[in-house]
Amino acid sequence: MEILLLIAVMLATAKVMGYAFEKIGQPVVLGQIFGGLLIGIFFDTNPIIGQFSNLGVLLLLFIAGLESELEEFRRVGKQSVFVAGVGVLVAFILGFGVAYFFVPFHEAVLYGAMMTPTSVSITVKVLMEMRKLNTREGTTILAAAVVDDVLGILVLTVAISMIRGGSVNYSSLAEVLISVSLLLFFFLYFGPEMADRVFRYVSKIDLPESETAFALVFLIVFAYLAEHLSLASILGAYLTGLALGQIPKKKAIMEHMNVLGYSLFIPLFFVEVGMRIELSYILHAGLFAVLYTTAAIVSKVIGCGLGARLGGFEWESSLRIGVGMIPRMGVELAMLAVAMSSGIVGGDALTVAILMVFTTTVITPPLLKVLYIQD
Repeated sequence: MEILLLIAVMLATAKVMGYAFEKIGQPVVLGQIFGGLLIGIFFDTNPIIGQFSNLGVLLLLFIAGLESELEEFRRVGKQSVFVAGVGVLVAFILGFGVAYFFVPFHEAVLYGAMMTPTSVSITVKVLMEMRKLNTREGTTILAAAVVDDVLGILVLTVAISMIRGGSVNYSSLAEVLISVSLLLFFFLYFGPEMADRVFRYVSKIDLPESETAFALVFLIVFAYLAEHLSLASILGAYLTGLALGQIPKKKAIMEHMNVLGYSLFIPLFFVEVGMRIELSYILHAGLFAVLYTTAAIVSKVIGCGLGARLGGFEWESSLRIGVGMIPRMGVELAMLAVAMSSGIVGGDALTVAILMVFTTTVITPPLLKVLYIQD
């Protein structure tokens, strides 16, 4: 019962704080995160709420996929590679460069790797609020996040392999590359047609919300598959939504998923993000943590922005894309967990990571709002 009451408090806080922040011209998601930060002072999250939260971020990326146009996604493929590739390179160099003056060489390599991933769930929500997701810039950010996710995992694999054994595990790298190539090829070229055929049969099941239920089944199954292939589950969620977004049943699925997602799971996700941020760690952050966090912000703005410019975007659009790629949230904390369990770094690395996650999460929504306010 206590968990149910906590969920009720989290939902009420999400809506009230979201509304309050919207009234002062700030993104709803920022209010929800700050609401979670306040709740986190009095209550701790738990594994059950964590699972609700996980489903929330999967639904968010699934809905983003539903709203995306497959042809646009294919069209920005080249630009997204530039955005992600240059962004990862600049982030690793800056992360390693800052850490090199504070920690041993092998730890500096890991800190460089920790700075490379991007978590676009915050950006996606803000772009949805401003109705800018299904634009060339929004689609490029999503496509670049897919490439960025893969590159981040590759960088982590290389870093951990070098630190543990002194050499690179090439079989692990090849496994990741093959997995993501097959997954992308399947969804981009066979996914929509297969989804259309399946949902023709599903529509014959004369039970309430059968199509919604099977959409959830596919979402969870392919999110699990992506994670099983050492990729991020949100990648599977987004690609599933992208495939289902090309079938005639798209509108009905989207309407029901919006109700399900935004009434319960997605608000819980953003509130739980705030609850997981430890204020005590942030208050005790030292010079290294501050410099590292600053480098994390600058690296994505410069790296991804430069990549977008090389990909043919104007400077204004390049800046928006660079800012949209700032947030960090999930993969880097997973990297840290792996490193800490292996004894590569100590608990002090947690302070650095949490400050980076907190700052990049909070700073992105208002920056995007300012950059788009003239449109």
